[in-house]
Amino acid sequence: MKEKNRLLESIIEGIQGKKGKNITTIELSGIAGSICDYFVICEGNTPTQVSAVAESIEEIVRKNTKEKPLRIHGQQRAEWIGMDYGTVIVHIFLPELRSFYNIDHLWADAFLKNIPGLE
Repeated sequence: MKEKNRLLESIIEGIQGKKGKNITTIELSGIAGSICDYFVICEGNTPTQVSAVAESIEEIVRKNTKEKPLRIHGQQRAEWIGMDYGTVIVHIFLPELRSFYNIDHLWADAFLKNIPGLE
């Protein structure tokens, strides 16, 4: 459990380090059939910022936990980047795509927590 929390904290630190905004964690660990324990969802204002947030997450997580993502998708267009850490899946969106897909509310019984951004 401690390692999972360290991974989650490192992901959030990476997002905040590049001024990612509207950070939400969704705890899925108690939900049958879920593919991971947590989703972390955030936004970047531009494709450049979306890419920078993904790079920051990868760097901070590797530094703090020695873990590497199993997969990263969406880097080419950088409108929605997904990072799979096994127990945690990170989604970095442009605001309009996050609103369109609305994955924050796919699980009515999941615990959502909003994390403040750093100003």
